[in-house]
Amino acid sequence: MKEELVLSTCLMAGRIMMENGSEVYRVEDTMNRIAENAGISNTVSYVTATGLFMSIRNSSFSQLEEVHERSINLEKIVAVNHLSREFAAKKISLLQLNERLKRVNKDTPSFSLIWQTLAAGFVSCTLMYIFGGTWQDFVPTFLIGCLGFIAGIYIKKWLQMRFLDMFVAAFVIGTLAIFSVRIGLANNVDHIIIGAVMPLVPGVAITNSFRDILSGDLLSGTARGIEALFVAAAIGVGIATTLLLFGGGIA
Repeated sequence: MKEELVLSTCLMAGRIMMENGSEVYRVEDTMNRIAENAGISNTVSYVTATGLFMSIRNSSFSQLEEVHERSINLEKIVAVNHLSREFAAKKISLLQLNERLKRVNKDTPSFSLIWQTLAAGFVSCTLMYIFGGTWQDFVPTFLIGCLGFIAGIYIKKWLQMRFLDMFVAAFVIGTLAIFSVRIGLANNVDHIIIGAVMPLVPGVAITNSFRDILSGDLLSGTARGIEALFVAAAIGVGIATTLLLFGGGIA
C-alpha cells in the first residue's frame, strides 16, 4: 500500500542520515518533507540516536527503524538530501526514491582506506606541530597517527565491539610514541600522543550533541553526548594504560 511505502521510504532516508552523523532536526525535516511530497501531510515523526518512529495521524499505519551504526559520512547525507530534492521536484517517483535509497550505502563514493589513513597521519603531524611540537617529531607522528588509525579500523571490523577499537588505537599510539622516543627517533612523547590521537577524538559527535540539545532534542543530544564521552574515556584509558606499563623514565 502507498502509506506503507511512504513510511518505509521516510524511515530508510532517516536511518541513513542518522547512521552517518546528521542532526535530529534535519532528519525529521527530511522525513516529513518526503511524506508531504508523497501526498501525506498528517505524519508524526520521532527521531532518537538509536531508533526512528513515524506514523500517520488518524490511521493504523506506524513503523519504526533501528539505528545500528553511528559514524561520520557526510557524502551519504548529501546523497539523501539530493534524492529528496529530486522527489520534491517530481523528477523521480516514490518507488524510484525507495529503490535509490537502498543503493545509497553501496553506491555512494567514499575515500579508500589508504587515503583515510594518510589523512589521519597528516592531521596528526600538523596538529602536533601546532600544539608545540618540533620538526624532529613530524615524521614519527605521521607514521604513528597512521598506524593508530589503522589499528582502530581493523579492531572494529574484527571484534565489532563498541569503544574497544578506540582503546586499542590509543594504546598503539601511546606505545609507539614511547618507544620511538626511547630509541631516539623522536623527541617528545607528549606532543606525539596529543597529535596522533586527534583523528580519534569524537569532535563531530560532541558538536551534534550540543546542536541537538539546543534545538530541543534532549534525549538524542544526551545519548550522543554520553557516547562521545565514552569514546573519549576509551582513548584516555588507552593512553593511561600505555604510560602505566611503559612510561617509566620518559620525561
